[in-house]
Amino acid sequence: MYKIGLTGGIGSGKSRVADFFQEWGAAVIDTDVIAHELTAPGGGAIEPIRRKFGPAMIAADGSLDRKKMRELAFSSPDARGQLEAIIHPMISVVTQERADRAQGCYLVFVVPLLVESGRWRDRVDRICVVDCDPATQIARVQARNGLTSEAIARIMSAQASRKDRLALADDVVLNDAQTTLAELSRRARQVHERWCLWATQQN
Repeated sequence: MYKIGLTGGIGSGKSRVADFFQEWGAAVIDTDVIAHELTAPGGGAIEPIRRKFGPAMIAADGSLDRKKMRELAFSSPDARGQLEAIIHPMISVVTQERADRAQGCYLVFVVPLLVESGRWRDRVDRICVVDCDPATQIARVQARNGLTSEAIARIMSAQASRKDRLALADDVVLNDAQTTLAELSRRARQVHERWCLWATQQN
């Protein structure tokens, strides 16, 4: 299948854009969704996380306590690295399993840390960045999650810069503060139609 790597900073709107592509017939594999499944009650990452970080990181319902882990991971690079060493290989296995079964006009991998990982350029035909300015990211995340601007800044500092993401992009879908949902759909549709054409030509 023709493969797209879709990324963007926190609050960029990449999940909404991925939803458009899925509605229009693409197969979508979201690594963030897989991460949430692995850290849900009974998920495959729960016991390794419990052993590494202790029971305080596990919520009463048996899921990962995301707030505590976020605070630890973004204040300690070592802790973040240990968490990634547990969860990233698991995400890779599930991602490949789903890719092997995927059906659609093309395949989209939604990867928040696509640029940072350095592992995706050779695995996809194109990289698409959903782009917006940092101020818009902060405003959206505050409205959605209620995080403080300091907490959001720590998350953003662990992600690639806007400049680095755009430098790697083959396609860009702009989703700035002035973008309406209809306009976002129109911009996404333009790249979707190109990808469908190229996917057909590839086959």
